Amino acid sequence: MVQSSSLAVLCAVPVLAVCFLARIATGLELSVNDHTADFSLTTYTDQSVSLSCLVQSSSQDEELLWYREDGQVNLEDENKVNVSNICIYPVTESDNGVTFTCMLARDESVQVSVTLDVQFPPQLSGEESLQIEEDKDVTLSCNSKSNPQSQAIWYKDNTTLTLQQDRYKVYQTSEVFQLSITKAQKSDNGTYTCVLQSSWGEYRKDFHLTVEDKKTPFPTEAVIAAAVVVTITILFGIVARRDKIFKVW
Repeated sequence: MVQSSSLAVLCAVPVLAVCFLARIATGLELSVNDHTADFSLTTYTDQSVSLSCLVQSSSQDEELLWYREDGQVNLEDENKVNVSNICIYPVTESDNGVTFTCMLARDESVQVSVTLDVQFPPQLSGEESLQIEEDKDVTLSCNSKSNPQSQAIWYKDNTTLTLQQDRYKVYQTSEVFQLSITKAQKSDNGTYTCVLQSSWGEYRKDFHLTVEDKKTPFPTEAVIAAAVVVTITILFGIVARRDKIFKVW
């Protein structure tokens, strides 16, 4: 066991040495927006972001590549050598968390990455009316997606909602905030408000819930049974009448 460990260490030293020598041999360093190491850039939706990649201390022309996550960005020929610029416009919610990487074409280990931190408010407003039959389940759902994430709370008729055990359930992710009511009762009638609070301010949406009387189910089986009885009665009547007709003849 000791001999194997020593061998592993000895093998690792040349590999590290080769990587170090390759780095020295390249002798190049990149910077993106004056950052020589990976970094995060905070921005907002509908704005533009400009990224400028520069080869440091180059004695010859060097080709640069840009990647958006794993996909290569198409660049014009005049935007590839020594300095390369890309622009993201308009910035959208889908750009949040996306990483852009500038790298040296001949040595892709020489690279700098920037991850976008796109901040945006929740898209929550307006109102919605719902009608539900008594003893049926209903779910109220509001879009809570925002960056930074919002704090969420439910109100009923402008009062903080008290969750009734086994009947009210709250479900929240980074994108949705839901209130589920099991077997709705007349006492559940009212206006429910989803309130989101964040550094952007307060956002709300009203849900006007009406619980209607439970509908009496149509007696389908009884109607079918009655129809069968009537049909059989008519058939017996026809048969009995036919026998009388034959007797007359």
